[in-house]
Amino acid sequence: MKKNYLLLAIFLVLGAGTAWYLIGSSKDEKTTLGWDRKFKVENQEEIQKIFIAKRNGVTTTLEREGDRWRVNKDNYANPYVMESLLEAICHVELKFVPPKNSLPKIVGDLASTGIKVEIFNKKGDKIKAYYVGGVTSDTRGTYFILENAEQPMAVEIPMMEGQIRTRYELEGDEWRDKTVFSYKPEEIAAVSIEYPKQRSKSFKLKKDGSDYTVVPFYDNVPPVKEPASKDRAAYFLEGFDRLIAENYINHYSKQDSIRSLVPFAVVTVETTAGQEKKATFYESYKINSTTGTRSSDFIERYYTDVSTGDFMLTQHHVFSKIFWPYEGFFEAKGVKVKD
Repeated sequence: MKKNYLLLAIFLVLGAGTAWYLIGSSKDEKTTLGWDRKFKVENQEEIQKIFIAKRNGVTTTLEREGDRWRVNKDNYANPYVMESLLEAICHVELKFVPPKNSLPKIVGDLASTGIKVEIFNKKGDKIKAYYVGGVTSDTRGTYFILENAEQPMAVEIPMMEGQIRTRYELEGDEWRDKTVFSYKPEEIAAVSIEYPKQRSKSFKLKKDGSDYTVVPFYDNVPPVKEPASKDRAAYFLEGFDRLIAENYINHYSKQDSIRSLVPFAVVTVETTAGQEKKATFYESYKINSTTGTRSSDFIERYYTDVSTGDFMLTQHHVFSKIFWPYEGFFEAKGVKVKD
């Protein structure tokens, strides 16, 4: 009988030990399969700063400033680029766990080309950190690995086709807002447009309450004797809302040569707050790649020198709405304004 009690006691002890081990292992496994799969930030409003570091040494710091974002403390970020990045940060989900035989290549790619991402809240606490790797074989997923994790994961944005690495790959000016002019009519005090090749078309517009004065830019150009149309002037100023460049070309090697040319137009805007911004536009024509000569007289783009110190490429179909002639502000001489 005593022998049976002894065996029973040993069984109970071993059983309890086995149960503790299994429960502990299950808990550890569950934890491992939980925290290292959670890449997304649940609350976008919680995000205050995003730090991105690439293997080539280029780093980017994006910080929230009210409703906008700053890039490296200097310039405003492109709102569409930020929307795309925040979508990735806040909606990324696990796609699948990569098989073991694929791990050496995935880890090797992460080590050589991985992009480090750190996300901070308003208190300055780091709330998420991970590395962005390459794409899956079907190019529909992207490999991520959380900081301090051992297992990389394939992730995706649900209901979206394609990988998301490109949202983190931008550098320098690629992050920046490409706005040249962005003013509401009530924010503008005066506008001047000089056409050096067409002096008679140049003008200065000044707003005084609900009235507008439009005069020639050059003193030797005879002024139109009738008053400028309020409707035409108001319609013209509406064109300055969100005029966006195609791209920054601050590293373009021929900037000095272009600046030595006579520009098509010089546009200067003065705001009611006393700020001034100027953009100088130089025509860019289509060039025949074989002969190196101009293939058309049609202007598609402009090289644009902005007073912020930036050199940009702008499109004619975007900016043509502000390239008015002096006579366009007068009922008898101007073109019909759209309703």
